[in-house]
Amino acid sequence: MGLFSARSFSGGVHPSDSKSLTNKKPIEKLPLPSQVIVPLQQHIGAPSKPIVEKGTQVRVGDPLSESAGFVSVPVHATISGTVSKIEKRPHPLGLNSLSVVIDGDGEESWNPDIGYQEDYLELDVKEMLNRIQSAGLAGMGGATFPTHVKLSPPPDKPIDTLILNGVECEPYLTSDHRLMLEEPKKILLGMQIIFKILNAKVGAIGIENNKPDAIEMFRRVISELKLPFKVFPLHVKYPQGAEKQLIKAVADRTVPAGKLPMDVGTVVQNVGTAAAVYDAVAYKRPLIERVVTVTGDGINEPKNVLVRIGTLYSDVFEYCGGLGDDVGKIIMGGPMMGLAQSSVDVPVIKGTSGLLVLNEKESRRRQETTCISCARCIDVCPMGLMPKMLGAFVKHNRFDDAEAYHVLDCIECGSCSYVCPAHINLVHLIRFGKSEVIKKRKKAS
Repeated sequence: MGLFSARSFSGGVHPSDSKSLTNKKPIEKLPLPSQVIVPLQQHIGAPSKPIVEKGTQVRVGDPLSESAGFVSVPVHATISGTVSKIEKRPHPLGLNSLSVVIDGDGEESWNPDIGYQEDYLELDVKEMLNRIQSAGLAGMGGATFPTHVKLSPPPDKPIDTLILNGVECEPYLTSDHRLMLEEPKKILLGMQIIFKILNAKVGAIGIENNKPDAIEMFRRVISELKLPFKVFPLHVKYPQGAEKQLIKAVADRTVPAGKLPMDVGTVVQNVGTAAAVYDAVAYKRPLIERVVTVTGDGINEPKNVLVRIGTLYSDVFEYCGGLGDDVGKIIMGGPMMGLAQSSVDVPVIKGTSGLLVLNEKESRRRQETTCISCARCIDVCPMGLMPKMLGAFVKHNRFDDAEAYHVLDCIECGSCSYVCPAHINLVHLIRFGKSEVIKKRKKAS
């Protein structure tokens, strides 16, 4: 099969997308918070190191920390004001994380180095990557892998295909959809920068068919900008936006177990990340805000909002009319792969694509029963695994067997748990099994 001949992948499920709550709602800018809490760990890799202290006066865009290595990115002041504390605070990913607390001055003073450079495309690749790292970019689709690392493949793994991920297959979430409709030029100019950095030959944008307005918008703007990119409508199926599944659907390439997209000459970037790349390279503008979908039957006014990183959930919810009277669960992200939150006093971070508020009935989990070996979980697994076996191995602490059955290849998409008639929480079991296998490997090394 030739390039771009496939439009889907094996496995997957079709949950209700529940996007009608916000997919027609334009992005609104959240008013500046009076205080932000900026964690130093908002990315995969080493936490950044603080370079400010209590009492430091900061402007919007000033660095608060420095990278602690190659796989690390700094964080920046997202409001102007005074650093009031540097201490461990609750983090939306769990545990406590060293964070910089800034009390705002209401002045909105910006770092003067931030500004447009007309000839940004003439910069060499090294300088572009330096600006991307200095701006603190990490994957905004939720994975939060440092962007400059992803755009620095080793010389023996040349990239010929760049795929922009505009799928947004997670139910409820519409932040990427709205960004594609409202900032298509910025996204595509960011893609152009990434294309140059990678020296790619093919540029593709994958968008699911349930976003025909975004498909039409991108095709029109690509034509206007005369860019060598092509939009590929995709079947609506979850998890179409997962990296390996998207590569299979768009480029008909299979990433082998244990390998990365670069091993098949491909890099995937989220549309939000591409927009941030444009800001970083053309303006030297750090990542200080992102679009967040605030949705669900438990929020009074669902919206898509542009939020300064470090803003507390409580401030976001207040802007969206407040929480309802029947809140059962708050999730950062979507219902399939998101993380339940224990407090509204945690901050929006770089990977916060959505805040989903479910009512009591929606969030109630049904009673787990005994596996009936129906194999539905195997049928829908997009990675071709055997979730029922992995869950059983983990329940009986047989982690070597779980490793032999490729537990580390699980992408934790939740398809298996979604279809399980016994309501077994397979994702949680598998996630625990993966952590135990990784722990064992570290001990052995």
